[in-house]
Amino acid sequence: MKVEHRQVGTVDVLTPIGALTEEDSESFCDALLDRVRSGNPRVVISMQDVPYLDSIALEGLLTAADELTERATDCKLVGVPPTCREIFELTGLAERFRFFKDVQDAVKSYL
Repeated sequence: MKVEHRQVGTVDVLTPIGALTEEDSESFCDALLDRVRSGNPRVVISMQDVPYLDSIALEGLLTAADELTERATDCKLVGVPPTCREIFELTGLAERFRFFKDVQDAVKSYL
């Protein structure tokens, strides 16, 4: 599993590639929380290449969402595939995140 990182203006965009399960979930969560805890709380997670996520990844996303909420922003997810979106819905956690169709819309939401 790979996590790509790029800057779009002042926003960090993280793109995990592959299923977020077991060790890959831990690696992704570490990278995500490093970004969230940096000096810049503007983070977008592009999930179009994530076919599935497990409870470890979900817990890491929730931790990131909580920390971002404390910093007066929210966790923005882009391109969430139907299977992953269903996981958010079934667990009742969808309302903890903001969902966007593309990175540009998520980045613009910081303006």
